[in-house]
Amino acid sequence: MNIEKYINEYHEGRSDWFVEEVKSIHNQQRVNRIIDMKEYLSGKHAILNRQVEEYNGKKFYPRKIVLQYAKTLLNYQTAYLLQHPITLTGSEDVVHEYKSIHKQGKYDRLNFNLLDKVIKYGIVAEYVYLDGKQIKSKVIDPADSYPVYDHENNLIAFIEYYTVDGVDYYTVIKDDVVEKYDNRGGSLTLTGQYSNVSGLPIIYHSQNELSDTDGKSELEDIISILDSMEDLISKYTDGFYKFMNPIPVAIGQQLKGGGLPTQVVGGGINLDDGSDFKMVGNQLDSSTFENIYKTLLQALLDISSTPAVSMNKTDISNLSEVSIKLLFSLASVKAGWNEMFMREGIEQRHDKIRRLLSYRNITFKDEDYDTLDMVFSYAMPSNNKEIIDNLKVLDDMEAISLESILNHSPYTTDVQSELLRLGDNKSIDQSDDED
Repeated sequence: MNIEKYINEYHEGRSDWFVEEVKSIHNQQRVNRIIDMKEYLSGKHAILNRQVEEYNGKKFYPRKIVLQYAKTLLNYQTAYLLQHPITLTGSEDVVHEYKSIHKQGKYDRLNFNLLDKVIKYGIVAEYVYLDGKQIKSKVIDPADSYPVYDHENNLIAFIEYYTVDGVDYYTVIKDDVVEKYDNRGGSLTLTGQYSNVSGLPIIYHSQNELSDTDGKSELEDIISILDSMEDLISKYTDGFYKFMNPIPVAIGQQLKGGGLPTQVVGGGINLDDGSDFKMVGNQLDSSTFENIYKTLLQALLDISSTPAVSMNKTDISNLSEVSIKLLFSLASVKAGWNEMFMREGIEQRHDKIRRLLSYRNITFKDEDYDTLDMVFSYAMPSNNKEIIDNLKVLDDMEAISLESILNHSPYTTDVQSELLRLGDNKSIDQSDDED
């Protein structure tokens, strides 16, 4: 189904169909969820809704302790996969051209931003375009994104919608044209129409069991745990301060003179034989609090696939390479899922870049372009000495190639460039020997 047929079938062919599309229940629910996630990350937590209480006849303002663990955990997932830039591999000519485009378009930072948005909000869109002769990409805010799918879940159009100073702005992206509208002045007006040479935006989204087109925020899995932790520590702190005011209790003969003098601190009292006096206060069960809090924290780390060692919750020393991999195994599994949708989106970007390069008369043979690939380097701590020793043993056995050694070396970020440098050094050494 193309977009024209979609408009005729679902919007009766109206020219302002995109206004109704934006206001659909499905889109509004999705955008509201994204806005809720944004507000939570900015510090608007459920614990802040606690009401003023009354204690001992006076107003008591309860503690509202906000734990911003969510930012730390989600940022960790992003950094674990993309802290080290993606390495492009393949045919020398293709890699050289794409590296130049990546550097000019600042794609390393853009990749980081894309993954950050997907982890936090479940979905994000990237639009590749030509800025003069330079190829760039624009990241479209998930709260402003309205992808349009047909009944077979094929993307057929994309709408970017936002409001500034009471004016609604619409950018409708079709496969061959980009249209801009706004309602400045009170009526919807077409303000611009441009050729679309790169096609529809690229949609990145995480795994969602309920939808093949919508992602799911990682935050949704941990909000309830964080709310429980904030509620527990806030109420325990309230209890601690409340119970610091014990009640004096005298057992036996009533004290003469109206009881203890209020103006004396540390004054002694005399009691009749067999009488007793003590300060009675509630007992705080600190061990129960500690156990519940630790259980919630461990569940938080497990569900978010965050190694406890990275949050300073475990002491380690003198670990082998295998032990380090075991400690970070959950984080690596999670990074593998994130890599899957990032790789799919970047491959679509490469296809669009190839299409745009053809307008500049830069083309590649299919067999050369098919070699283009990417390598993700996870930010896992490593025992570099052990890795180098193992590579040296394999090299001495003549059981590994130089390229494989460089691929596995923790000190090599660009294998192809390093091979070229080694070749240049070898040529220089041979020239010196001949002289």
